[in-house]
Amino acid sequence: MSNITAAEVNKLRTTTGAGMMDCKKALVEAEGDFELAIEILRKKGQKVAANRSDRESTEGAVIAVVNSDNTAGVVISLNCETDFVGKNEGFVKLANDFANLALNFTDKDAFLASDFGGITVAEKLIEQTGVIGEKIEIGAFERLEGAFINSYIHAGNGIATLVALSANVDGGAEAARNIAMQAAAMAPIALDEAGVDADTIAKEIEIAKDMLRQEGKPEAMIENIAKGKLGRFFKDNTLVNQDYIKDSSISVAAYIKSVNADLKVTGFKRAALG
Repeated sequence: MSNITAAEVNKLRTTTGAGMMDCKKALVEAEGDFELAIEILRKKGQKVAANRSDRESTEGAVIAVVNSDNTAGVVISLNCETDFVGKNEGFVKLANDFANLALNFTDKDAFLASDFGGITVAEKLIEQTGVIGEKIEIGAFERLEGAFINSYIHAGNGIATLVALSANVDGGAEAARNIAMQAAAMAPIALDEAGVDADTIAKEIEIAKDMLRQEGKPEAMIENIAKGKLGRFFKDNTLVNQDYIKDSSISVAAYIKSVNADLKVTGFKRAALG
């Protein structure tokens, strides 16, 4: 059956996102059977995905979404190979659709196995790999829960963050968004000192020791001086201790207390491309 109408091609294109010629070829091969044509396109996606499995997918879109009562949020990245695809309107919409679905799950594997328009998310990724011709995959998957959550997505969808506060208070939504912007801009490695792992601390102490030896400091003093330098490391790299980006005369911890004396930042998540 070669008498395929433009309406049939357009319907398949709308359903799958595949190109017009690919849709027409699939319909011709399927002799007009719509479901079989979809399966043909999916198999093409599997073949393309296998051929591109070793490609780097460091471009794409990072999306953060929060539920209706601001008690949970997710950050995911939908990764691709090129900036051109990552900025495509349809690609960004797919990333947003995935993020909204991801709100229902606590881990990446369960999300990938979940239903997305009659197929799993994992199968949709393979399908889109065939449609787009680039490796498409979910990179980051971060979930945050708390008394109040807000989000921030940096222009261009390259970075997205979530911040949790200890309570839902007047001014809290703006404060949480401001701190989410802080996390996006300053890339802290932990919420506070307690969140920095022991290996990182040990590495920083060794770096400080090496610098002190190069400066000719007495060996007997080096250990204590190196530990003292950790204070600066924590200030630069932990969210609540960083200088607040909108007023560098105060820390993030001081800023949040200016909003409400009892308010605290209880967590954050950050994801970025690259």
